[in-house]
Amino acid sequence: MKKQPEKSDISRTKSSQNLAPQKLQLLFTVVDRKKAEFYADLLQSFEVNMQLTLAAQGTAPTATLNLLGLADSEKSVIISVIKEEKAAEALSVLEEKFRTIKNGKGIAYTVPMTGTIGVAIYQFLANLPS
Repeated sequence: MKKQPEKSDISRTKSSQNLAPQKLQLLFTVVDRKKAEFYADLLQSFEVNMQLTLAAQGTAPTATLNLLGLADSEKSVIISVIKEEKAAEALSVLEEKFRTIKNGKGIAYTVPMTGTIGVAIYQFLANLPS
């Protein structure tokens, strides 16, 4: 005689089948080094669970920088892991901040993440409960 599955088993199976993994993206933000901490804190409000900030140097010639009034070429590159559903909103807020904050100009773009190794790592990066 075959045992009938319990109702809770059926609902648990259905709910797990309906959950698709949330897609992740790498968000690259290039800003003046003095503003890096501000932008890193801002990005955390978009459920960013992991960020890496790298020191960088601008590549424009000194004469060009002086002409544009951009004497400081010390930059920071902030690499953040963000959910795809939050990326557009984060880019929009960054664009607004780049326009309105004094000396707050920058560049931001995303690149899709196509894979992660391990469920625990994915849960951490996606800021999901384990």
